[in-house]
Amino acid sequence: MIMFRKLTRIKQALSPSECEKVLKNTLRGTLALSGDEGYPYAMPVNHYYDAENRTVYFHSGKAGYKIDCLDRSDKACFTVIDEGERREGEWWLTFRSVVIFGRIARVEDAATIEQISRALSHKFTQDEAYIDREVEKYASATLLLALRIENIQGKIVREK
Repeated sequence: MIMFRKLTRIKQALSPSECEKVLKNTLRGTLALSGDEGYPYAMPVNHYYDAENRTVYFHSGKAGYKIDCLDRSDKACFTVIDEGERREGEWWLTFRSVVIFGRIARVEDAATIEQISRALSHKFTQDEAYIDREVEKYASATLLLALRIENIQGKIVREK
């Protein structure tokens, strides 16, 4: 069994439900993979969180550096940060961040790719005609990646 490090500042820890809320409501995060020559490769990506299956989905092209990294190792780290808030009388932002560790698998099933692509699109627009056109045009060229959560931690951060 893998032992993940505990959060150092436990007084700032988010509950599991707060972590899920941040994951669900953020539009983008940073996905980090094992890159060439041991260098990390981190990229901004949008995502869809499926709470029932404890899985974060990403869409991708079928080839490229990200896929080369995944061929090397399926281990990944994904981080999201909410937009934060400036509370009255404070000059700094208070925000919530969530870090996930897990393994990424490719999803090949066309119906699942379409379903998740639609769910992801709804985070950005409710224009059904636009979503229909995009899915019809790009679903067959889309590789869906599923990050199965092995460890999730979050915390509240005050930037002062």
